[in-house]
Amino acid sequence: METDINITVLKADLDALKINADQFFLVTMSMIIFFMQCGFAFLECGAVRSKNTTNILIKNMLDAFVSGVSYWAVGYAFAFGPGDWPGGFFLGRRFWFSESLPTGLLSHWYFHFVFAATAATIVSGAVAERCEFMAYFVYSFVITGFVYPIVTHWAWSPDGWLAVGVDGVAYKDFAGSGVVHLLGGTAALVGAIFLGPRIGRFDKETGESHNIPGHSVPLAALGGFILMFGFFAFNGGSQASISVAGDGDAVALAVANTVISGSFSAFTAMIFMRLVKRNPANWSLLVTINGALTGMVAICSGCNVFYPWGAATVGIIAGLTYLFWSWLIETVKVDDPLDAVAVHAGGGLWGIIATPILGQDGIVFGPANIEAWKVSRYLLKYFDSNEIKLELDSRLTPCDVCFGIAISYSLQRAALRDIRYAAPTALHPKNVNMCFAAESVLLWYTVLPNVCSFMDLWYPHKNGNVVIRTDDRYASLPLSVEGQC
Repeated sequence: METDINITVLKADLDALKINADQFFLVTMSMIIFFMQCGFAFLECGAVRSKNTTNILIKNMLDAFVSGVSYWAVGYAFAFGPGDWPGGFFLGRRFWFSESLPTGLLSHWYFHFVFAATAATIVSGAVAERCEFMAYFVYSFVITGFVYPIVTHWAWSPDGWLAVGVDGVAYKDFAGSGVVHLLGGTAALVGAIFLGPRIGRFDKETGESHNIPGHSVPLAALGGFILMFGFFAFNGGSQASISVAGDGDAVALAVANTVISGSFSAFTAMIFMRLVKRNPANWSLLVTINGALTGMVAICSGCNVFYPWGAATVGIIAGLTYLFWSWLIETVKVDDPLDAVAVHAGGGLWGIIATPILGQDGIVFGPANIEAWKVSRYLLKYFDSNEIKLELDSRLTPCDVCFGIAISYSLQRAALRDIRYAAPTALHPKNVNMCFAAESVLLWYTVLPNVCSFMDLWYPHKNGNVVIRTDDRYASLPLSVEGQC
């Protein structure tokens, strides 16, 4: 009897410890994310003229204070209030001024408060040096009290229409590429258009743009470093718990992918800008910082589901995305001193597109496609004949087969010739997009670029085998699909 009581007490203590650990995790991550406000302030101060420094600082301070009031008063109720009413798919209607809010949810409130403040601060960069104080005060209240919370309810509340989805297909945005960054970037674009450009930014007669440099490179660099530091908590903390099996792995994957995507994006933006400008001295610090931030913004949506190589791919495209959006915004004569639209709207949009494509359960690596896209192990055996028989899985596409053969023989340094393809019955031309015919396969060092030389061709099946003839040997290559690419 005493033993049973002790076990019950230990179980209760363990449950309480798990709850406390999760709350401490959320509060700690939220504190780091809140420090991003300092990063935004420093980056904006360094990127604008010295005469506007005080104005920029007080506006960034106000973002935090206004968010604290508005999100406590109405924001959290709109975002995570129960949806047990006809309009519950659109917004919540409870927890006004924290009424009836359980104490256990205060850590959750704090976490999303700092997210709301981040969404509001994004706009401050795009409207820097020309937004009137009271107008900024009002817009900050509207974004953090109404706009951001309602969008949050759509995507992150169990009752939201985006979270519920259609026919089992729901919106996925782990750390806010769309909910936070695309929303903030879109608001920044609208604000910049409404306010118009700064005096002297564009020539009134020719329309030519004139750069207005900031006054402090060290401040801008320090702000960039603080923001990068904050992104690790921003993405890793979105797991929202640390006590369940697998939480640590998810947090580690999110943080690692954030580093990888940001690094590749920074290098891509820096090098591409250097190549475009064709000026040896033109290694731009601000472009590098913004490139890194764009990569970290883009990875938010799926940082918990990307393979690391997928994060690298997201980062490379994010760097190019940033440069494209920066060029586009300048081309249409919109003045964005911090490139906030390019970083947050451009990066956020690419992030929510990349997640269903490159995520572990996405188009490339989804359960229905994995065998058709990943050939990670194959056994090569040599015999005394002149044929190679490749046993196909019914969902492997011809290009996948070619790719496996190419890798195998590039390692063996064998010459291939006279490839014939006979498709298995399961591969119907309506379901397969890529087929190949290679009449002359080059030596090992050129087989990869040429193995899929002809696309969208279809050959009727015979016996479900690919037959490759060589001079004096053959091997059976049974394929299996396991592990990660």
